[in-house]
Amino acid sequence: MASTDEQFAQAANHWDLETLYTDLASVKGKRLTPVEKLHLRGLLCGYSPAEIAERLGKNAKGVETDLCATVYRYVKSLLDKCNEKIENWRKIAEWLEDAGYKSQSNAQVPVNSLLPGNSVVNITNINIEKDQIVFLINLRIPTSKVSDISIKDLNLDDNTTN
Repeated sequence: MASTDEQFAQAANHWDLETLYTDLASVKGKRLTPVEKLHLRGLLCGYSPAEIAERLGKNAKGVETDLCATVYRYVKSLLDKCNEKIENWRKIAEWLEDAGYKSQSNAQVPVNSLLPGNSVVNITNINIEKDQIVFLINLRIPTSKVSDISIKDLNLDDNTTN
């Protein structure tokens, strides 16, 4: 069986889980348990408590009870909604999205659609340096003919034309 961190991992694609975990932990007074995080991710992926239970091989009533006693309480407290009733489990994700915990979706746009025709993009090297991935990129974007551009247009002063 997959570890609890791997289950419902797709929630990380759409939610700022680390900030959410930290903020909920501050309300709780200590870190969320792996099970609390797991149940929260299940909700954020759009699964009902019964579906979460089914996927985890747990009792549906047990998961619902756990959510009511933990995640629901923490979210209500975090978002200052203690007096509001949760009539549907979907409210949790709606409230958290309204509060800004949902990541902005990064629409995948092909680089070629952003560049003028005949542009060339080559990744010439990929390195890992310290805690960063470094890409060396060769980008060629066609401009108008060189004869159409004067040095004056490029705003180059005498010091740069040596």
